Amino acid sequence: MFVNPPNDKHLQALKQSRTTTRQDPLSAQTGKQLRMMIGGMLAVLLVGFSLITIKRVTFEHRLSEDAKAQAAAPTAVEATLARATPPGQPLVLPGETAAWYESTIYARVNGYVGNWSADIGDHVARGQLLATIETPELDAALVAAKAKLRATEAEVKVRQAHAEFADTTYTRWRDSPKGVVSEQEKADKKAQFESAQAELTAAQAQVNVDQAEVDRLNSFEQFKQVTAPFDGTITERRIDIGNLVSAGSSAQTTPLYRISQAETIRVFVNVPQSAVHDLMKVGTAAEVTSDDGAGYRRASVIARTSEAIDPKARTFRVEIDLPNPDRALLPGLYVQVAFQLPNNGTVQVPASAMLFRSEGPQVAIISADGAIRFKSVAIARDDGNFVELSSGVSDGDKVVLNANNQIVEGEQVQVAAIDGQPVTNK
Repeated sequence: MFVNPPNDKHLQALKQSRTTTRQDPLSAQTGKQLRMMIGGMLAVLLVGFSLITIKRVTFEHRLSEDAKAQAAAPTAVEATLARATPPGQPLVLPGETAAWYESTIYARVNGYVGNWSADIGDHVARGQLLATIETPELDAALVAAKAKLRATEAEVKVRQAHAEFADTTYTRWRDSPKGVVSEQEKADKKAQFESAQAELTAAQAQVNVDQAEVDRLNSFEQFKQVTAPFDGTITERRIDIGNLVSAGSSAQTTPLYRISQAETIRVFVNVPQSAVHDLMKVGTAAEVTSDDGAGYRRASVIARTSEAIDPKARTFRVEIDLPNPDRALLPGLYVQVAFQLPNNGTVQVPASAMLFRSEGPQVAIISADGAIRFKSVAIARDDGNFVELSSGVSDGDKVVLNANNQIVEGEQVQVAAIDGQPVTNK
């Protein structure tokens, strides 16, 4: 029997079969190990997930319990005690000093500065020469006016001679016997006389006009010399030799000098309307201090008031007069003015205790049982730090500071501090 020898395909299949037979035990062992590793990892992940879930649930439960406890606990607030306003409550307001007299000097004539003799800081007396203005146009106008006046005066003499001649002629014709001259000639001479009188009157009137013009220009001549209107100190000089100057005090006109008299100083203070009943009285005591480093302090009284409220600022003007012979105070200086206000039965609280709502100004008071009560109040005075209340609050009431909008009427609160001092709640 003839058997075909194996070809290449049979040999290759036989080799693969042997190889597979040798590798099967190893592959089975590797797969088992892999399955065991995967199972272990799944178990670890499962345990970790369980622990994390338990921890998260526990944390959320604790947060929920804490939130419930906080919601059940009263709101912690800071409070202050309302106190009766002490007697002689000080009211310190800013003020401004001003000179007793202060004037800006302008030119009264057109020209240019010939010379000046007073500079800033100079103390001058009333009538003292400060500067001289050269006025060629004014001088020429004055010469022309005087010449015109002389011409009209000569015209008056001519008219007067004509009038006298017309008078004598009319007198002769009027007194002539009847029949010597005609009535028409008499009437003509009378008309000539009256015309001459009228011309004389007109010439005399023109003389008066021309004389007035000369007087006017002569009066301007005196303004060529700029003099001090009162005893004072030159605080500003705006001219130099050769500067053109114009008469008047418009916005386009440059002033020559500014002069002030500061031997007595005025102090202007704008007082709020809340103090109108206390400081609208002349003679009320005041103390003026300056913070310019000189340590100025001077007691005085109110000299005058405006006796009217400014409708825009809701303040009224108070003036204080201070003798200033040593010139310790300068005009335009800011000062502090202190007044002592009487106590009118008011109660004061810090400004941070005030609430401004649609119902008006209010404060939040803590009642004896720890509940919030909102009280409407009437403001008597406000100095910025403390507010004086004339109604709504009594001395010793606990008032909440910086109350937020979440606090409601009747809410129970816990006082954490009173006037900045911690409160221990047992």
